[in-house]
Amino acid sequence: MLQNTLAKLYRDEAGYIVSAELVLVATIAVLALVVGLSEVAHAVNDELEDVASAFGNLSQTYQVYGTSGHKGNVNGSSFYDTPDFCDNPCDIVSTPAVGENI
Repeated sequence: MLQNTLAKLYRDEAGYIVSAELVLVATIAVLALVVGLSEVAHAVNDELEDVASAFGNLSQTYQVYGTSGHKGNVNGSSFYDTPDFCDNPCDIVSTPAVGENI
């Protein structure tokens, strides 16, 4: 009885076409995901570069003026920021997509 059932399962080809289509659809889906995730990675890098450039371009200078009155005074305070070595708005440059020439 067990041999009969195994022989029937071995000769059964009812799901062959469906599994081949499933493999084809899965392959196309994986390729689309790879391309899509590559584009997402470029977009995330561009946005992070924009954020880094925005932080680098912030003016960190401040100044508090002192006051003086009848019997006292308060000194002021100031700070001036100089550009750092890494304050460049074009640090990360992503390359554009290039098509294949056949």
